[in-house]
Order: sequence, then C-alpha cells, then structure tokens
Amino acid sequence: MTHRISRRARMLSAGLAAGVLVPIAAATPAAAAPTVACTSAKAGLAAKLQKDITAAMANRKGAIAIGLYDRTTKTTCTFRATSAYDSASVVKVTVLGALLWDAKKTNRYLTQREADLANAMITKSDNNATTALWKQLGMTKIKGFLTAAGMTHTVPGANGYWGLTQITVQDEQRLLSLVTAKNTVLSDNSRAYILKLMNQVVSSQRWGTPAGAPSTVKVHVKNGWLPRATHGWRVHSVGAFQGGGHDYYMSVLTQDNSSMEYGVATIQAIAKAVHKDLVPTTVAPQRIAPPASPAEAIPPVPAV
Repeated sequence: MTHRISRRARMLSAGLAAGVLVPIAAATPAAAAPTVACTSAKAGLAAKLQKDITAAMANRKGAIAIGLYDRTTKTTCTFRATSAYDSASVVKVTVLGALLWDAKKTNRYLTQREADLANAMITKSDNNATTALWKQLGMTKIKGFLTAAGMTHTVPGANGYWGLTQITVQDEQRLLSLVTAKNTVLSDNSRAYILKLMNQVVSSQRWGTPAGAPSTVKVHVKNGWLPRATHGWRVHSVGAFQGGGHDYYMSVLTQDNSSMEYGVATIQAIAKAVHKDLVPTTVAPQRIAPPASPAEAIPPVPAV
C-alpha cells in the first residue's frame, strides 16, 4: 500500500530528525485589549466594572493606570497600579498631607500664612504656593511623611521640581485611603481640612474623576497636567466620593497624550463607567465641562 505524506509532514519530520524545530507559519493572534482587574463583595459588581472600565479604555492611545476602592462593597479595581508617572499638580495633596502631618507631630495649628498657601495650592492649584510649602518642608519632612503614610513608591522631585515627583496609582490610593478614613498618620481635623479644600476646587478644575458622578454624591478632587518633550501630556485626576450609599475613591494617571483634552477625555470616560456602576441612579450626573485650555500654570520643570 502506498502512503502519501504531505510536504508539511515531511518538513516537520526532517526538522525533528535534525534536532531543529521547523517554524510553521501560523496566524498571529490579535493583541489583547487591556483588562482591568476587579474584586468585590457584591455579587456581579466586579465583572460589571471590569467590563465597563475596560471598554472605556478601549482604543485610547497612551499609557493609563487606574485604582478604585469602594468601602461599602469592598470593591477594588486596579490597572498598572505600580507604573510611575511624573506627578504634575496631583502631588499637591501629598504636600498638604506632609504639612499637616508635621504640624500634628509638634502639636500645633497651621499659621495663617500656611493656611492661605494651602488653600491656594489645592483650590486654585497655585504653583507659587506649592513651591513655598515644598521649600518650607524640605526633603527630610516630605520623605518622613511618605514613610509614615506607607507611600513607598513615591519619589520626590529633585532640585525643587515638585511636579516631577514620581507617583504611582498604588501610592495615590494609599493617600486617599488615609484622607478618607481614621488613621494614626493624619488627625481627624487634618483629614476634614484636606477634604474641605478638595471639595472647594474652582469649577474650571473640577473635571476628571468627578465626571458622571450623580449630584447626590459629594465630590473631592485634585487634578494635574504637564506637557514635556518625552511622553507628551501627563494628565491625572484623583478623587474621593461619598453619597448614594457609597464611600469610594479613585486615581487615574495618564501620559503619552497628544493634548490635555485627549487625556481629560480618557479619564472622564473611565470615571463615568465607575460612577454608573457603583451608584446607578435616575438622578442626573453632575455636569463636568473640561476647560478648553488649562487654567493652571504649568508646573516649573527643567527644559528637556
């Protein structure tokens, strides 16, 4: 009986005899879409958030990192939480935390000057106020706060360039957890003060993570944006939210954006998915209108 052997089979047989695996052409699988990882104590919520946040990220160019935690349902979502980004003005919440932590150590109130600087730094994202407090604190106190807060992946910007502090979603979520719940690092008064200022951010800077939040939810936000020669625009937003039976906070960091507006759109698509899934409601969402151009002066950074 004659057996016909295909050319493909003969090639494979010869390759094995020679101790060489002959590569056979195969279809290249399509690159998998980025998928956020979620867990929750509430049935079905993790899967819904995973699906909707992943869909919000689909086809968005640039690097994205996400962190979400809801105390009410013990829900966590993360995506590239340990990737480092230039902080831009998001670091201003850390600066305020360090100031209040240091004041607590010495059992003193903020001076009027410090309070004025803190107000301008958070509510208006004033760079000069930030620089003044950064210099006052110095590296020893700033690093001391980071250690006390457990923000082990945050690296302060060198030579006074606070906008180049390296931050991660993991550490930003850690900071928000301290701001929003009782702990030994920040006093209850300090936490209330930080949240008060984050709730009073000027309207032109209330874009980002608040997008899509129902009007029944109280919003606390701090954003940052910075263009550089490498990695384009960094656009970030961190926010804490209480209401509708939920107590949650999220951080979204992005870079390699072609413009500030592009980064804002990416963050807001993700935020809308989060708010919709966590606090489904018939109440109209808060109207968030990102500015046509940044209202904040760009943080001073070295030329590159």
